[in-house]
Amino acid sequence: MTDRVCVGAIAGAFGVRGEVRLKSFCAEAADIAAYGPLTTEDEGRSFDITLTRPATSGFAARLSGVMTKEAADALRGQRLFAPRSALPNLPDDEFYHADLLGLSARDTGGAELGKIAAVLNHGAGDILELRGPALKGSVLVPFTRAIVPTVDLASGRVIIDPPEGLFD
Repeated sequence: MTDRVCVGAIAGAFGVRGEVRLKSFCAEAADIAAYGPLTTEDEGRSFDITLTRPATSGFAARLSGVMTKEAADALRGQRLFAPRSALPNLPDDEFYHADLLGLSARDTGGAELGKIAAVLNHGAGDILELRGPALKGSVLVPFTRAIVPTVDLASGRVIIDPPEGLFD
């Protein structure tokens, strides 16, 4: 587990007064402002966040130290990270996406299927992207209790009971 978790990303400038369009990856989107200060991936910059209003796919927000449209535009694409200690503890059956990345995926018989390369969500629920030497490209696995009955962070693995044909 890492000591930081990605909680959002800057989508670009919002208006001409230094606000940014902020996309939140938090379960409660507005909570992104409560976990600050947030840092960039390289930890080169740190920002206090003030949400100003809802915007398409997120919020308009003010970031400390960002005063112009040009400065806001320069941050486009930056992912923002919160210290894990600032985030709430999760129940046993919930996980931060960052904790799933790199876990070994095995079938119910113990055979290795691959590793979790990404956790995707396009609105209908989380999907695990598996990659591995035995796979031809990526395999997308719905992250449901029926298909992924076991997540063992301590052992660094998940158990997958794939529907027939998923790995053919």
